[in-house]
Amino acid sequence: MTAIERIPKIWKTAYLLICSWYALNYALSAVIEWQIERPYNTIALENGFYLLEAVCISIALIFFYAQFLTRFRLPIQIVGHVGGLLVYFLFISYLSYYFNDYLDGRVYFDDWKEYMTDLLSWDAMRYYDQYLITVAVFYIIRYFTSLQSEEKEKSGLEIKNKEMQISLLKSQINPHFLFNTLNSISTLVGTNKEKARSVIGQLSDIFRYALESHDGQLVKLSSELEFIENYIRIQEVRFGERLRYVKDVSSSCLNMDIPPMILQPLVENSVKYGIAPKDDGGTIWLVVKPVGDGVIFRVSDDGLGKNAKKVLDGNSTGVGIKNTDRRLKSIYGPAAGLNIQAREDGYSVSFTIPNKWIERRNDKLVIMEKETIN
Repeated sequence: MTAIERIPKIWKTAYLLICSWYALNYALSAVIEWQIERPYNTIALENGFYLLEAVCISIALIFFYAQFLTRFRLPIQIVGHVGGLLVYFLFISYLSYYFNDYLDGRVYFDDWKEYMTDLLSWDAMRYYDQYLITVAVFYIIRYFTSLQSEEKEKSGLEIKNKEMQISLLKSQINPHFLFNTLNSISTLVGTNKEKARSVIGQLSDIFRYALESHDGQLVKLSSELEFIENYIRIQEVRFGERLRYVKDVSSSCLNMDIPPMILQPLVENSVKYGIAPKDDGGTIWLVVKPVGDGVIFRVSDDGLGKNAKKVLDGNSTGVGIKNTDRRLKSIYGPAAGLNIQAREDGYSVSFTIPNKWIERRNDKLVIMEKETIN
């Protein structure tokens, strides 16, 4: 790929448009001079072409010079462009003098001085404009391309973040849970085929929910509770009467929107580290109730608590407790993070979704003010 091919199309287009504009101006000036001031003298046309060529080359150099100045702070850029404007004026005005006067025999210093004195008037604005317009176009294009780059980078980060969340959510179901469930199904096939079919259906529902969920999609609390209940029923096949589940959910909260699979890591942690190691098992309580500043979610148990080998260490699932905490904080703010209380007779994990929570509108997540649920 050549150096010209590496230049973005927008810069090539801008360069061609500017040169086309000045080509039209110089063509009109040359034709007028050819017809009126120098009737049928082709030198006027040639001089106009040479000046246009010099201007187009200068425009390209101005673009490169402006790009070079962007490495420095704004005051240095301003000073640099003031100097560039002066150099450009002297360069183009000298070429204009050379083609229009010098080649006609006005070769003395006084002739040049007279030409420059006449030029230091409104006529000089056309030379200033050439530099200033080129620089203005450069900064306008640079501004919008930088905005596009930021948006593209932001979109790329959002896509990567969403892909990561999807990957994490899909790996939410612990392989050990799957292994134990398949063992339970294998045992039930020989003793209770109806129960085995029921467990297979529940396991299918769990995986369907996990695979269809992603972090940009909120779900109803009722759907999340159904997912949790399927998970508990499968665990009850393994633990039997050693595992008890009590749900205390306010009916007014069932239709609220929450992130998918936000409760499962908390419940699984209770089962794996609180209830499973305990000889006589225990009870898991899930509480969802309105509070003054939002809705509180609490998962607690009467398991081993502080005596467990691993307590809420974030290693129990693919997403884990730590990632659940990060998800809540990223969506609802720092105040919505997990509150963990470990006791001798169990532990509880809670979080509060404030009255500002996320709704989905036109494929975007927006924060909406809502009244407190009663």
